[in-house]
Amino acid sequence: MAERLVVIGGDAGGMGAATAARRLRPDLEIIAFERGAYTSYSACGIPYAVGGEVASLDDLVVRTPAQFREANDIEVRIHHEVTELDVDHRQVAVHDLRWGATERVDFDLLVIGTGARPRRPELPGIDHPRIMGVQTLDDGARLLAAKDAPRVVVVGGGYIGLEIAEAFLHRGAAVTVLERSKEVLGGLDPDMGAVVSAAMRRHGIDVRCGCPAIGFEAGSESNTVVVRTGDGPIEADLVVLGLGVAPNSELAATAGLRLGAAGAIGVDRRQHTSAEGVWAAGDCCESHHLVTGEATYNPLGTVANKQALVAGTNIGGGYATFPGVVGTAVSKICDTEVARTGLNEVEARRAGYQVHVATIEATTRAGYFPGAAPIRVKMIAERRSGRLLGAQIVGEEGAAKRIDVVATALHAGLTVEQMTSLDLSYAPPFSPAWDPVLVAARKVATMIGP
Repeated sequence: MAERLVVIGGDAGGMGAATAARRLRPDLEIIAFERGAYTSYSACGIPYAVGGEVASLDDLVVRTPAQFREANDIEVRIHHEVTELDVDHRQVAVHDLRWGATERVDFDLLVIGTGARPRRPELPGIDHPRIMGVQTLDDGARLLAAKDAPRVVVVGGGYIGLEIAEAFLHRGAAVTVLERSKEVLGGLDPDMGAVVSAAMRRHGIDVRCGCPAIGFEAGSESNTVVVRTGDGPIEADLVVLGLGVAPNSELAATAGLRLGAAGAIGVDRRQHTSAEGVWAAGDCCESHHLVTGEATYNPLGTVANKQALVAGTNIGGGYATFPGVVGTAVSKICDTEVARTGLNEVEARRAGYQVHVATIEATTRAGYFPGAAPIRVKMIAERRSGRLLGAQIVGEEGAAKRIDVVATALHAGLTVEQMTSLDLSYAPPFSPAWDPVLVAARKVATMIGP
């Protein structure tokens, strides 16, 4: 009798592992359970579908259950939620959300790809029906149904929150962003986040930093909600939570699996959990940070796909490891591109590093070339060794993807002095003779000393 692989979760972590295992093990019986209506989709594309830049949510679906069945011989059951994991007896309890029936399904091997969920603060009125999160395509469908809301409040100034703010700005809404911290985008240092806040305000978004939501209540009309803040109430037709995500690790925790960073499922370099024959990949599990050497939580689609490939390869009888992450992220808010990798200054100092920091301003192209746009680069290095620790970039078109050079240097363990010798490409339409990344590295390198 063939071994059975059960997959919990139908997005990148679970289905990526399933397809990788299938390539190596054509004999496996593979069954995947997904509580939502979609499989293998780009959650990162939801703000662009809401904003109208992507025509339909269906365009974000990479592969449907039917395609998994036909191309990979994988049975996918949507609207099925796994409610219990019994590692000792090698069973999962599965609840059919459409018909209400629950069955127990045996497994030999298991992949947990339960993803993450939007953070919902425990505030009065948080269950108001006009308060929504952004994580799944089902969430996207609800936001699209409310796309004509004239007044939108976004609670939280993270990447998704700001992208959603821009999406509703494109829809013609009056948009307010509430951020608890000094500036938006906690992955950036405040001085870099301030540049993003200023750009959003120029485009008409009301950005209020140091202004958390403290509660919600019904508005003057049946379909409105009032957001209470320390600066006074704001009435809105829609509230969107952009407070980041938390790992869906409760199922694993209840089953006795080890949890790690940020309460995510603990895994080793092969994506194996603390239970024999049980693997995890994606936003539900931790990663290894290559700069600090410690476990971290990095819920990004790029990470999920890489972890899934590693997990599936090992399940299929091969050998693979996931070395880790450096925390690279990129986004575009209005006409401003934002990127970061490694540690920011606050994180580096908190981790105990003594650092040198340099911030430079330049242009994305040769200054005389049409279309040259401003770019600001902030780079952090260890004080004595000169080891590169991280960088942030904020600028206009052509700025953000330069972060990939820094991410590559972090993976290679370069010093900032070594970075200055990188043979990067140059032509006036693409860069000044000294690329802004190299200018920042050179400025930090001059500070290195005993």
